[in-house]
Amino acid sequence: MTMNFFQRRRILKGANYLTLTPVRIHAHEVGQDGKVTLFVPKFKNPALRSWLIPRGKSEHFRIHLDELGSATWLLIDGQSTVGEICSRLEERSGQTVSAAETRVTRFLTLLYDQRYITFRELMG
Repeated sequence: MTMNFFQRRRILKGANYLTLTPVRIHAHEVGQDGKVTLFVPKFKNPALRSWLIPRGKSEHFRIHLDELGSATWLLIDGQSTVGEICSRLEERSGQTVSAAETRVTRFLTLLYDQRYITFRELMG
């Protein structure tokens, strides 16, 4: 079952964000500087991919994350809740819990809206 943006957003509005479990959807690589690059396919349909992407060109968009984004992405393991991820990041950075929660939940909302992650509780 595929949900549109508004259906997905409505489900999140009623949930306690800190109890949700994020799950990665796309592949990534970690650079020498420790920053993460996500690989997001340009097209999901293999037929479109072969017709619309010129030979020798990448089939993926590369999304480069900053330090906080990279640290958050690497903590997404499909088992840890958003609250647990916030606690681990707060320990590393020394921020207050509320500041870490605010930044991380905003970032995860952005990732979810762009369909880079989903949440285990929404996978049905």
